[in-house]
Amino acid sequence: MSKGWRTRQLDATEIALVAVLVTVIGAALVSSRYAQRSWSADSAAQESARLKDLYGPARHSENEEEWIIRDYFQDRRGGTFVDVGANHYKDYSNTFYLEAALGWSGIAVDPQVGFAADYRTYRPRTRFFSFFVSDTSDANITFHVTQGNPLVSSADQGFAERAGRDVKDPVYTSNAVSVPTIRLSDLLDRAGVSHFDLLSVDVELAEPKVLAGFDIARFRPSLVCIEAHPQVRQQILDYFAAHGYVVLGRYLRADLANLYFGPVGLTRPTPPTVPGTVPDTATQK
Repeated sequence: MSKGWRTRQLDATEIALVAVLVTVIGAALVSSRYAQRSWSADSAAQESARLKDLYGPARHSENEEEWIIRDYFQDRRGGTFVDVGANHYKDYSNTFYLEAALGWSGIAVDPQVGFAADYRTYRPRTRFFSFFVSDTSDANITFHVTQGNPLVSSADQGFAERAGRDVKDPVYTSNAVSVPTIRLSDLLDRAGVSHFDLLSVDVELAEPKVLAGFDIARFRPSLVCIEAHPQVRQQILDYFAAHGYVVLGRYLRADLANLYFGPVGLTRPTPPTVPGTVPDTATQK
């Protein structure tokens, strides 16, 4: 501070004016925060309602994944997918509708070999592989399946048992099984896959390991739908930022469980609109 600066005390009138300004500014900031929260909630509800009106009301996926995938690809027929952590052929499936209604084909991967028979019976356009997709091939990992509910499983025992408590008939223990691992790039090479449209990943905290074993620059899927628990969300964001993919912000408003990514610079068709909603013509930003 300059030595030539001279200070003086504020008089009573000035102090009162400052107090009024502080009160007004504080109220404005609080009002702005509440307005932002309200806008966010309204925006999320509006996006979910738009998707539901266009593609619902029923869906096979656990959350809005099926609607969002259909919206992104504009119900295009004959695409290809890779579904990692595919689980049941139909229940909570992100890809069942694509195959059954739109003629898509692809690969489903899950450590639980018990799902294979239903895929052969009900998903003839899908090749099922029983592996734990990871950053290493030809090893083994201990996999935990919640007792009485194979829809809840993870390589993380604590996660599997905590998640099991959310079902109607909660259980608190899991069965441990040894399953083979494979890098996703190795699996695709062995299956003769050189390119595909959709990558869906839902592996309960092992998502970073899946990505570490996947050469995304070589296969270049048009859309990635990936579950992003808080424990691994930053690792997922860092991976895609480093590989030329951007998060699709519009879908953040509708699905809080997953993140959706597309390659930088890829433009998709303008989605259809529903009366009473505002069309979103933005590309992937």
